[in-house]
Amino acid sequence: MGVASALVFANLGAAYGTAKSGVGIMSMGVMHHEAVMKNIIPVVMAGVLGIYGLIVAVILIQAVSGDTYSDYNGYAHLASGLACGLSGLAAGMAIGIVGDAGVRANAQQEKLFVGMILILIFAEALGLYGLIVALILSQSSENCTPKTT
Repeated sequence: MGVASALVFANLGAAYGTAKSGVGIMSMGVMHHEAVMKNIIPVVMAGVLGIYGLIVAVILIQAVSGDTYSDYNGYAHLASGLACGLSGLAAGMAIGIVGDAGVRANAQQEKLFVGMILILIFAEALGLYGLIVALILSQSSENCTPKTT
């Protein structure tokens, strides 16, 4: 479940961020086509969130083994996948909303570009925090043995 959570939620965030930012870029490109490539940064940043989910999913699936896989490891991997996936989803939503509004505003006032980039960086950091926590959680393991009475 952790593998699926990391991949699905992170890619949902990446897809939403890409779609929402892309709509803003296309709308802005109608009037200012020369600024389209400059304003494609939100789409790239949203795409990185999907890579975060893929990284965590690959790490988690390699740690799964049928012989010594304890309940503790299962819950740690579930928490790891949820941490990465849900933070990627939140970051993707933030990047999409800021990217859409930011590129439209940038088309009207070019001085807003730096401010838009700073806000996007802080939104991307949310996904990065989830990745870091997921990597730490994925490395924790415990061999639990049932108590004998």
